[in-house]
Amino acid sequence: MTQVDACPFGKGQRSVQSFDGLKASTRIRSWRVDEFLVKPDADRPGFFDNRPDPNSAFWGVYATRNFSPRTGIDVYYLGLRRLQSLYNRGTGKEDRQTFGARLWRTSQRAARSWDGDYEAASQAGRFGQSGIRAWTIASETGYSCPDLALQPRASIKADISSGDDPRRSRLGTFNALFPIGNYFGVLSDTGSGPINFIDVHPKLQTKVGTNLSVSGDVVVQWRESVTDGVYAVPGTLLVPAGTSTARFVGYRPGIEVRWQIDLHAYAQADYGVFHAGRFLREAAPGRNIDYATFWFGYKF
Repeated sequence: MTQVDACPFGKGQRSVQSFDGLKASTRIRSWRVDEFLVKPDADRPGFFDNRPDPNSAFWGVYATRNFSPRTGIDVYYLGLRRLQSLYNRGTGKEDRQTFGARLWRTSQRAARSWDGDYEAASQAGRFGQSGIRAWTIASETGYSCPDLALQPRASIKADISSGDDPRRSRLGTFNALFPIGNYFGVLSDTGSGPINFIDVHPKLQTKVGTNLSVSGDVVVQWRESVTDGVYAVPGTLLVPAGTSTARFVGYRPGIEVRWQIDLHAYAQADYGVFHAGRFLREAAPGRNIDYATFWFGYKF
């Protein structure tokens, strides 16, 4: 089994999805290049008994170059094949190719500084008898003040990914491949995912002592295409487009408290409220959702 960075659209965060396959890393001058060919694992009840999903395959090349200790660029090609995928347009076999690039700058540890993460990707391929033409642009800009009490970092994300228009011959729904839920909000299960969406996401992070962090954020989301539905974070169709032409999906304020117990263990508590927007009120029951969750993790 190998672990790969399954989703570049999560700004460098790593997916918890596991894969079986091969991965090779090489260096070409100033570039680190990872090549991989894997099959995602299908979850099964029990312990240590997941098996490769026979209905999907994932491969790609991911290259990174650092211009300095704080700045760099990623370029990548990713391929995904699924024997059956479901979108608002319908169900069919999916062969999708993704081409993208990412520019990033990290913050300084001991001084006030800006950081940023900016990414764009386009997708082509086949879905059933149709072609694919989809895209995304994602951004995050932050400012850290490690010299102040609570060491605050304020940031704002702004993202957009394409949706489908069934009147066109090509599928326009962007596929985020294996998205990381927490990137799209600490309570990702209470709202829509990174498919056919526009979002604005301000966040404030603070530290209490050396091991405790508290953050609050608000995620506001719209549909990019009013002829496509709303999808959950894993990529499943959550609410079909129906007859509603409303663009506003909803907003979700939330708070997260995380305690890093030691190098390996952490405990985390999240709470938030998702407020349904006009589209969800017209196309679905559209109820507001209170959500609370508690996590305990241990990394070997």
